[in-house]
Amino acid sequence: MSAEFVRLDVADGVATIVLQRPPMNALSVQMQQEIQTAADEASVRADVRAVVIYGGPKVFAAGADVKEMVDWSLPDALTRSTRLQAAFTAVERIPKPTIAAITGYALGGGCELALCADLRVAGDNAKLGQPEILLGIIPGAGGTQRLPRLVGPSRAKDLIYTGRFVGADEALAIGLVDRVVPPDDVYTEACALAQQLANGAPIAMRAAKQAIDRGGMVDLDSGLEIERVHFASLFGTDDRTIGMSSFIEHGPGKAEFTGR
Repeated sequence: MSAEFVRLDVADGVATIVLQRPPMNALSVQMQQEIQTAADEASVRADVRAVVIYGGPKVFAAGADVKEMVDWSLPDALTRSTRLQAAFTAVERIPKPTIAAITGYALGGGCELALCADLRVAGDNAKLGQPEILLGIIPGAGGTQRLPRLVGPSRAKDLIYTGRFVGADEALAIGLVDRVVPPDDVYTEACALAQQLANGAPIAMRAAKQAIDRGGMVDLDSGLEIERVHFASLFGTDDRTIGMSSFIEHGPGKAEFTGR
């Protein structure tokens, strides 16, 4: 893809969605559209098995571009918020494992973008938060919905009501991020994890992601039915045959999956 503020790099089965709007990767309307385009491309490319979202070595994304928003009317906000949510939902629905590689600030829309990933690797200098309340608004790109599903309603209300920033250690303690490493190691660590997942069975990975995500939105009985259907469907794949045969002959973790 060719875009001004978002780049899609692909190597060895791992795609990186690179945010590149210095100095703070403020998420302008154009940038949101480019993120959606990158997510859509990563979703359909056969040479992509895992995705990393990376803002560069200094900052992930410091939030929406307030200078764009300050003059919005109510009709503007209704239209733009629909497009904003669509862009981030495209990231959430990438049917492959996704990892946010977070250095520096991930605030407001930047935090909401990180929430769309399956996993989050953060530098020990990272600061995350939903400070929209300090502007007289609330999160509009999924923060009121994805954050409580990840850390629980009470912690989400604390962060959203106060607008305070969370350091890496607290983010790890409350489950907002999954790993904390030195800032210089964030991208390397995220790519290593993505490579590990890219070597897995891609159809089973997609099924697991869909079962978890969709199951979390319904009652337990419905979720179990979603799981059962996905589980059974994998017995029609070559990867299931390869995986079980390899396990019997060579032990776990040695199968080479084809994605069929």
